[in-house]
Amino acid sequence: MTKSRQAEKNTREAYNALVEKIRYYNERYEAGEPEITDYEYDRMMLSLKTMERENPELTGDASPTKTVGAKVKREAGVTVTHRVPMLSIEDVFTKEEVRAFIQKVRAEEPEAAFAVEQKIDGLSLTLRYTDGKLTLAETRGDGFVGEDVTMNALVIPDIPAKIAETDYLEVRGEVYMRLSDFDKVNEEQERLGKKTFANPRNCAAGTLRQLDPEMTRKRGLSFFVFNVQDGPERYRASQTEGLSALAALGFHTVPSALCRTEEEILRQIDRIGERRGELGYDIDGAVVKLDETALRARFTAGSKYSPGHIAYKYPPEEKETVVRSVEVSVGMTGRLNPTAIFDPIRLCGTTVSRATLHNQDFINTLHIGIGDTIVVYKSGEIIPKIRCSVPEKRPEGTEDYRLPDLCPACGRKVVRESGMADVKCVNPSCPAQLERLVINFVGRDAMDIKGFGEEIALKLVREGFLSDAADIYALSSRRDELLEKKIIGLEKSTDKLLAAIEASKKNDPWRLLAGLAVPNVGRTMSQTLLSHFGSIEKLADADLEALLEVPDVGGVTADSLLSFFGSEAGKMLVRKFAAAGVRMEGEKRAEGGRLSGMTFVITGDVTHFPNRSAFSSFIAANGGKCTGSVSKKTTALIANDAASGSGKNRKAAELGIPVLTEEEFLKQYGLDLPEA
Repeated sequence: MTKSRQAEKNTREAYNALVEKIRYYNERYEAGEPEITDYEYDRMMLSLKTMERENPELTGDASPTKTVGAKVKREAGVTVTHRVPMLSIEDVFTKEEVRAFIQKVRAEEPEAAFAVEQKIDGLSLTLRYTDGKLTLAETRGDGFVGEDVTMNALVIPDIPAKIAETDYLEVRGEVYMRLSDFDKVNEEQERLGKKTFANPRNCAAGTLRQLDPEMTRKRGLSFFVFNVQDGPERYRASQTEGLSALAALGFHTVPSALCRTEEEILRQIDRIGERRGELGYDIDGAVVKLDETALRARFTAGSKYSPGHIAYKYPPEEKETVVRSVEVSVGMTGRLNPTAIFDPIRLCGTTVSRATLHNQDFINTLHIGIGDTIVVYKSGEIIPKIRCSVPEKRPEGTEDYRLPDLCPACGRKVVRESGMADVKCVNPSCPAQLERLVINFVGRDAMDIKGFGEEIALKLVREGFLSDAADIYALSSRRDELLEKKIIGLEKSTDKLLAAIEASKKNDPWRLLAGLAVPNVGRTMSQTLLSHFGSIEKLADADLEALLEVPDVGGVTADSLLSFFGSEAGKMLVRKFAAAGVRMEGEKRAEGGRLSGMTFVITGDVTHFPNRSAFSSFIAANGGKCTGSVSKKTTALIANDAASGSGKNRKAAELGIPVLTEEEFLKQYGLDLPEA
């Protein structure tokens, strides 16, 4: 292969890899579970646009630069085709790009005026009104097909069910959550022991798509109108006048300023940016749009974007502050976790005063010590992170912080393994490790013991009732002592928790494995391992060669398992769980069953089984096995959304693995559902 052809091949591979990454992250964002910040996503999109500009032959109609949102997954109501496409707005990141847009318009329309508005960070929604009544509320979806969420929209206070307008009217706006409402929701989630939301946008997206409108009403969503999609001319001719007319009908409209000069536009963008932390809700930019809507069609930016608009995206908000102390905690694996405590600052509407320092390498690289000035920013608008220190502001005599040589919880010497970043306490009796381990053990991703919260776990460890996780199953023998010391509560509460502990003995053994906190062995890997070996005892006896035969198990995971089950502490735990009557074997795989020798992967929601774990057990009972990822050995991927762009679906397509819905799977292999 010539050098030029090899370069072309490398460019295409890099381009395809970037496209796949963007599609994946976009899918997670639309699902309300973003894995990277908006800023990081925007940088990736800029890189893709640059590659396409330099290599136009790579660009296809399915490129993320030409498509909107993600494919709709039916969760609330039914899907609906938009009468007017719900397109995106082209993002720009510099004032020079804003000026270029203005100058492009002014070259053809010297007297054009512009509306400058806040870019609300929420979920786009279109409302249709017929004879003054709200008849349909639809999410954006892929820009052409969305979801009908009318019942949920009707319980949002900012959305009028009726308006004083008899002509057909269609408006578009943004569903969002105020920071105060978001805080209340997360406080309630914590109180109930449920997972908290990462940021208000995720919470708003998940809430709007709830099947129960009462949940939507209870959580408290808000709504701003920012555009008229269709309707009488008096609403559509001018952006600012149209918003005023909508406000008179009872709509909450996005704050909008009419600007006529380049200087006015840039000043308004700065003014909005300066007020970001005072608004009470999240914004991530300022939208600049032609006020006279009839002119917009003349200034297109591609099929993905609404014409006559741009969105100036603000960089992540960041501020300087001073480190006052470093707090070191100990995780369930013994890892020392340093946290910087600094002078409180306001970022994105909330006060923050602490951020992780990760490990000693991170501290050394950024040169952070007590008394240093650091720059803190919000990752994903919710998680505070340290970007850097400010060397010129370092006080004389200040040195980089060093993690302690002794464990802050037990006083034993800590170690740092060669080639590893983490510093660990290796004392198996360390109380801090035990506290975190017990909290993990009883949690939803492990033994899922209802009513066994963090507060009770800490009390039991600190009062000496637990020396390891297996002691949980000896608590019933100490009932009188528990009642005397009121560790759990009164008699009714104590007996209820003891009953839940007893019931957990019947759990699928993968939950027991997940609760042991073996490094690199979480929920999914535990399911894969138990599906392969069938029991905790067989897994504990497996050698390196046997472990490496399991799909997704590499050298690091195998070493972790061998180290745990080869230790005296690990062997003792297995014996104690078995003696307590905790289930150690999974569903026996039927010899010669209909699925004998077959391997399946289940992804997405299931409808005929309580959960994927129950589905996996059903497959095992018929002779097959389930793994956590698609490989050449996979017989079929079971996914009710066969058109999903998820990683498993893409891998199956790449390897030619068939994708079956539950119905197709049961029919193809002649299986009947188990009796309820």
